[in-house]
Amino acid sequence: MARAARGSQTVSVEQEEQQVDIVTSATRHVALLAAIIATCGSLFFSEVLGWIPCELCWFQRILMYPLTVILTVGILRDDRGVYIYGLPLSLTGMAVSLYHYLEVLKVIPPSPCSGGVPCSIDYINFTGALSFVKIPFLALVAFTIISVMLGNYAVAGAPATPASRRRMSTIAAIAILVTTIVVFVVLGLVI
Repeated sequence: MARAARGSQTVSVEQEEQQVDIVTSATRHVALLAAIIATCGSLFFSEVLGWIPCELCWFQRILMYPLTVILTVGILRDDRGVYIYGLPLSLTGMAVSLYHYLEVLKVIPPSPCSGGVPCSIDYINFTGALSFVKIPFLALVAFTIISVMLGNYAVAGAPATPASRRRMSTIAAIAILVTTIVVFVVLGLVI
């Protein structure tokens, strides 16, 4: 009886470890979702709404856009080292976004921007409880989500996607990309 109980505990522990690996490998998909929303959102702001990006916005774009490609390729190839390529970009993006956010909030003095738009410009003017939401804040949130997800993946030992789940992982990545792009294109056509 004790032997049967130990056997069921072993199966339970193995199932639990497999579930943790599945959830951990899904962190790459969450990071991809944040990156594609940030990428499409920045293009929506500039191309649909006509908001001209400042110099610091361009730096953030330069750091965000490749993350969409890196994460997509990393998921499709089941590259367990995707965090090595993605974390430096996302952590640097967090720093630039935080600096820019503090500048927009006027916590720090405005930097001398060489572009046509001052970096302290505030396109989003919510009042009340949402007054803290600014474009650099949105970028900071996206870079933070990506950094936390890739950091989690790295700390967990970068588990490989089980062979039985690779096809589903690929389909999920493509669905994230296509759905997000379609939503932003439709939103652009409606506005």
